[in-house]
Amino acid sequence: MTNKYSNPCLICVCMLGVLLLFITQKSIGQDTARLIRLNQIGFYPDAPKTGIILKSSGNKFYIQTTAKKTVFTGVLKASVKPDFAGNTLQIANFTAFHTSGTYVLYIPGSGYSYPFQIKNAVHKEVAAGIIKAYYYMRASIPLQEKYAGKWNRAEGHPDTSVLVHASAATDKRPTGTVISAPRGWYDAGDYNKYIVNSGISTSTLLSLYEDFPEHMQSVNLNIPESGNHIPDVLNEALWNLRWMLTMQDPNDGGVYHKLTNAAFDKMEMPDKGTAPRYVVQKGTAATLDFAAVMAQASRIFRKFPQQVPGLADSCLNQAKKAWDWAVKNPDIAYQQDEMNKKFDPKITTGAYGDNTFTDEFIWAASELFVTTQQSEYLKQVNLLPDNNMPIPTWGQVRLLGYYSLIKNCDPAKGNSPKELPELKKRLIALADDMINGADETAYQTVMTKSAHHFGWGSNSEAANEGVMLIQAYKLSGNNKYLKYSLANLDYILGRNATGYSYITGYGSKTPMHPHHRPSVADGIVDPIPGLLAGGPNPGMQDHIKVPSIVPDAAYIDDDRAYAVNEIAINWNAPAAYLAIAIEALQNQLNTSNKN
Repeated sequence: MTNKYSNPCLICVCMLGVLLLFITQKSIGQDTARLIRLNQIGFYPDAPKTGIILKSSGNKFYIQTTAKKTVFTGVLKASVKPDFAGNTLQIANFTAFHTSGTYVLYIPGSGYSYPFQIKNAVHKEVAAGIIKAYYYMRASIPLQEKYAGKWNRAEGHPDTSVLVHASAATDKRPTGTVISAPRGWYDAGDYNKYIVNSGISTSTLLSLYEDFPEHMQSVNLNIPESGNHIPDVLNEALWNLRWMLTMQDPNDGGVYHKLTNAAFDKMEMPDKGTAPRYVVQKGTAATLDFAAVMAQASRIFRKFPQQVPGLADSCLNQAKKAWDWAVKNPDIAYQQDEMNKKFDPKITTGAYGDNTFTDEFIWAASELFVTTQQSEYLKQVNLLPDNNMPIPTWGQVRLLGYYSLIKNCDPAKGNSPKELPELKKRLIALADDMINGADETAYQTVMTKSAHHFGWGSNSEAANEGVMLIQAYKLSGNNKYLKYSLANLDYILGRNATGYSYITGYGSKTPMHPHHRPSVADGIVDPIPGLLAGGPNPGMQDHIKVPSIVPDAAYIDDDRAYAVNEIAINWNAPAAYLAIAIEALQNQLNTSNKN
């Protein structure tokens, strides 16, 4: 120390002091931001704006510029109910501040929030980024630098020589038959491709175009197909749709459950995976999910006859064949453990097993009816088998059918089922029940009403709740549903117990170590952007200890922790829908609208 600083220079000492002060201030800023929870991307000028403060010594809050100039002052309000840890939190509502710019929320004694923006189209980049994530998930194609940036990589899994597994063998396609099934998206943290998960994911992206066609024309993803006169969301969906089409046995119409390795790949880049690939047993769930998606795709791509000639007809023909197979085989469950007792090689990748197919029949019948206007599809199912209205997941798709019927059927035109009024009534009742009491929660969101929301993939629960509320808004025109769907987007982007914006690459504090093979193996510090982390889940099914078992805080940013930090295409899809829909409807969020 003496030798290094002998004959000291005053300028150097001063510079060192300034550097230490900067580091200290930055550290304090980062530390105190932990006490404030808000959407780290920002807010629309005329929409609700809320911050949550974990600890405060006073009752005032201040909106300041990044130069620490105060532009708005408000009074904190205590939450009606405590959070799941039993703490009463403070709420900063600055909805009345409308000026565009970049700001921080300042709480004396607690510090500063992460910076955020107030502007129109504030979620434009993150919304597009969540869809662009699917490009990074593509199989069977190299990702070029001009589209993928620093995440460019070699082609993985061409899937042009896929084997028919013994569980899927037939007389016309015996064990070991080689088929070609390229394209598709890698499902999650692994490199396999699953029809049931692709079903809800692809349909949700197709619905983005179906529900917001004009807005989706403006969403440019910078993917190889951009500029081909098809909206990019449909271009991306096509990459998976064309793979799905190859998963149907042309001889009988049944659909293989998945295309997979026998076992999961190592944590390596996709081009390093050279293990044999198989299509496995056909099942009722996969076949009906396929039928639903193809029926929906048919009516959408019929609008693009020059760009994709014949595709609409192919999708509809294959949807009908799949339906016919499922009607003849209404209860064939994919039971992987039982399958492995009978056939080799044993398959140990994701099972996606489902033993109840009432919801899949409802979804497929609904989509086929909407597309064909042939009532016999609905006559073969009971649209209202019980009083339940379950939020969609890969294994519960009933509401996807309801959504399609509600938005596409018009009694005035004579093309609606007799159950339509009841479906509409139940959807609004579900939305009202969901938002009732949300303002009393510590984080002011539907997501934080119940500890039961925090299981595997909890962030997708928040996104799917938001999607459902948007359907209620589209049906009713009442923007209270839109307000609460925005609050769930705020939850995903930082207004939550962990302080994370759960979308990689978007926000000040984001997951850096998702359970996602390319993000682990590519040698790049930043993970692939636009991926929704699974989210809080106190179950610890991966045996990785989370820092808290409080339901909404049970999260750790660790690539081993697949129970909380894996990514999945069926989680990204509702997040994409939610963010894009909010962007498309942002003018309806004006707080002066009294509806």
